[in-house]
Formats: sequence, C-alpha cells, structure tokens
Amino acid sequence: MPDDSHQAAVTTGRIPDLPPAPAYGHRSIAEVLTSAAASLGVDGFSNTLGLPVASRVCVVLADGLGRNLLKQKSAHTPFLRSVLQAGQGDVPVWLDSAFPSTTAAALSSFGTGLPAGQHGMVGYDVLDPGQDKVVNLLGNWDPGVDPSAWQPFPTVFERIAGQVDVSTVSLSQFDGSPMTRAALRGGRFIPGTTAHARTAAAAEAMAAPGPALMYFYVNDLDKAGHRYGCRSEQWEHQLEELDATVKRLNSTLPTGTTILLTADHGMLDVDEPQRIDFSTDPALVQGVRHTAGEPRMVHLYLEETHLSDGGAERLLAAWKARFGTRIWSFTRGEAIAGGLFGADVRPAVEGRIGDVMIAARDAVALYDGRRMRPTAMEVVGQHGSLTKAEREVPLLCFTAEGRTRRRG
Repeated sequence: MPDDSHQAAVTTGRIPDLPPAPAYGHRSIAEVLTSAAASLGVDGFSNTLGLPVASRVCVVLADGLGRNLLKQKSAHTPFLRSVLQAGQGDVPVWLDSAFPSTTAAALSSFGTGLPAGQHGMVGYDVLDPGQDKVVNLLGNWDPGVDPSAWQPFPTVFERIAGQVDVSTVSLSQFDGSPMTRAALRGGRFIPGTTAHARTAAAAEAMAAPGPALMYFYVNDLDKAGHRYGCRSEQWEHQLEELDATVKRLNSTLPTGTTILLTADHGMLDVDEPQRIDFSTDPALVQGVRHTAGEPRMVHLYLEETHLSDGGAERLLAAWKARFGTRIWSFTRGEAIAGGLFGADVRPAVEGRIGDVMIAARDAVALYDGRRMRPTAMEVVGQHGSLTKAEREVPLLCFTAEGRTRRRG
C-alpha cells in the first residue's frame, strides 16, 4: 500500500535525522558512464563530471573500494597514489554511491545513469508486490522476475550502441546474468578468468580503431572484505592486486585512453557481537509481513492492518527505543521526500521499498534470523547504509601512457 504509507509519513509531521541524499545528477555513480559517453562526443549526454575529451575511455569499477579505505591504505597502492598526487583538474576525486549503498542499486545507477527510484533496483533483496514475496536482485534472481521488465530503461551501453564500440571485461559468470541483463546490458562481453587475462583482453579490444567505451569490473576486494574484513591482510592483498591491474592497463591500453577508477560502494567492518538477530525481539517485528534489504539497510513491510492503525509509528518507536542513535529509522514516505531514491520515484517502484526502513549508523549489522542462513552472520565487511564509509567512493581520472612510458 504505497499511497497509505506515504500519506502516513506526511501526516505525522515527524522529521527524521537523515544525512543528505546522494548527489544524483551532480556527483554520483550515476554520472560516470553518462559523462564518459559525452567525453567521447556522443550526443544526448552531459559531461557532468568534466571528463577530458577522449576517443577511448576505460572505466574500472572496483567493487567495495570506499574513498576512505583507499586513503587509509595508500601505502599499498603506489601506482594509484602517484595518480592522486598528479591531480586531475576539475574532475571530482570522489562520488556518492547510490542509495542503498549496495551493488544491485549502485551498479544499476552506474549502468543506466538513473537513481534507484527510477531503475527500481532498491536493495539486495526487496519485496515484489506482484508476487507478495521477497526477491533477490543480485546473484540469486527469482524466476518470476523478468530483469528487463523490472528495470525497463535502456542502459548507457544500449543508448550509445552503433556510435561507440562498447565492451564489458569481467568474469565469465556475469555474461548474460540477470543482474547484467537488468543493469548493464549492451555491447560485447569479454570474459577473463584472471586479472592478467582480463587486462590483456582489454588491451587487445581497445587497440581497434574508432571510439570505444569499456567497462572493466573487479570484484576481488568486495569478496575479501565480506569474508575477512576490510582491515584484513587479505583485503590489503587484493588492493595491491588492483593497483597492479590498473598499472598494467596504464601501460597496455592505447596511449591517450582516459582511464577512470571508481567503485559501487565502500565498506566497514562489523565485529561479531554487533551482528544482531533483531527477529528475537517481538517489538521489532510486530505487524511486519516481510523483511528484506541488507543487514545495514533493512526494509520492513507491514501488514495492511498495521499500516492503517499507526503501526509504522509504533514500529519506529520500538526500533528507536532499542537502538537509539545507532540507527536511522524512517518511513518510505520520508525516504522519498528526502530524495534518497532520487527526485522522483516511479509508482511501480514504491511498493518495492519498505514501509519502514532501518539504516545502520553505528558499526552494527541487523539480521532477520528467521530467513537468513547461519553463515550470513559470518560476514565481516558490510555496506548498504548512509555512512561516509559506505557511500563515498573514489574517482580517479588519468590518461594511459601506453607502452612508451610508465608511471610509478
């Protein structure tokens, strides 16, 4: 019942204590590919990020690389550190992720140039109102959901097809996956098992004549962070591997290629005692029909009877009483009014958003143990909420030197 929820938020007059919305349209992950297309001279796009005019652009997206993490771990990234020290003019050095700061939402904003209120990928898993069930939008896609119908807008890759050579370099498992079909469809897919294989394939593809836009995806940081934490030696090792990968691209891509390095979201570690099963507290799930989202950005969907008798406000009060300033708690209507999902949310998307939403403010992760596998609570590195560690991602912009010279 999206309309009832929105009206309830308006009539309460409650003002949630929320950070500002992501800078959609100005300095967010949604402006990367659109600005790259404009820098290549493709009509219909704005170079919002002020990227240099180019004939080839390679966008490296490192899953899970937060801006603060890159700064804190700069000793492990000699090449990237040299890029930062060289400067990049008026091109911003960091961007906002989408909301929620999770891969499904952020990669969809990256791929379409739209906020989640338009593309509809509003969480790791969310309610499908048509089926009245929670569906996964990342690696375990529901067979009852058509990716191209759930996310109906053309991607940037589709929009520039025929004008620019478009390619994606990634792991073979993502070729034609539902997530790819929803958010990153279009262009050629170039698989590679190892980082060396992918950089070699990228260099070969970009050597062809004519303008080109390449998306180069790296997921090893995110995997290491989830399993071991972003303060771990394993995470630092993967950061070093990323530094080496970007350095190889610098020396093997055609001279003059614009290389961009960014990320879909950041990450922070949550210690085991702070991974909490909220379903054991009846007050936190009273009147809740479905739970979804991620442990740092929980969607709560209420029974219709509870929506109509003030259940949302009672639920918000219960969460506030339990967690206080460790969380941000707000309704769907408040999230929409605050622009968290963009300036406009499509009616088809509203029902996918929780009636009540709980975003972690402190280093805490919130699980519904009734529907989670026990191994889910072993995840160390987490993301999804509105903190700077999760929402701020780097943007490095430099020109490939090719085989003639090397940097760093």
